[in-house]
Amino acid sequence: MELWSVIVKFFQGGGEFMYPIAVVLVFGIAIAVERYIYLSRTAARNRALWNEIVPLLAQGNFRQVVAITSKSDSAIGQILNYGLARIQSARRRDDIEKAMEESLMEVVPRLEKRTHYLATFANLATLLGLLGTVIGLIHAFGAVATVNPAEKANLLSASISVAMNCTAFGLMTAVPILFVHAYLQTKTTELIDSLEMASVKFLNAITERQPAAPGQA
Repeated sequence: MELWSVIVKFFQGGGEFMYPIAVVLVFGIAIAVERYIYLSRTAARNRALWNEIVPLLAQGNFRQVVAITSKSDSAIGQILNYGLARIQSARRRDDIEKAMEESLMEVVPRLEKRTHYLATFANLATLLGLLGTVIGLIHAFGAVATVNPAEKANLLSASISVAMNCTAFGLMTAVPILFVHAYLQTKTTELIDSLEMASVKFLNAITERQPAAPGQA
């Protein structure tokens, strides 16, 4: 309870700009949690599907691969489906590769969706904190202009202390959001790289086996 009272006192002492910073923090946390869950689930589904079809690719059992990927809603399943569908109309590796690249271009924006907002929120929280402090200092200097000179020092130091709460809260919001943004970007990049690697391995398996159609084993 004592910690909670300190937090409340700190928040109330920062002025009206503490509220928009708090809104930025809430939105940042919401996006970070949603992106983390989505990327983690996507990576798990991709890994599970890839582990399931690797033995089938090694055996050249493309019929079973088609059956599995067509039922999967994972990102890697969608990409491999494009490649398998193109085998029927194109025998060249380049044609199959272009089809899979087209599918990857559809998948990547979903992986990167909303993550870039976190960097914007971090900058916004910092700027709002600075703006709140500047406005607080303006009010502080305006208030001490008409008071007794003996009281100016104490009143000014107290007002500055309150105004600095806004900058502190802005930085406390921005730093974790920036850290989470960097982490999610790294996680997204690793996921995209894994999709590209799986695509290359899939193309190599097709090239080695050279099936006449995806329905032939």
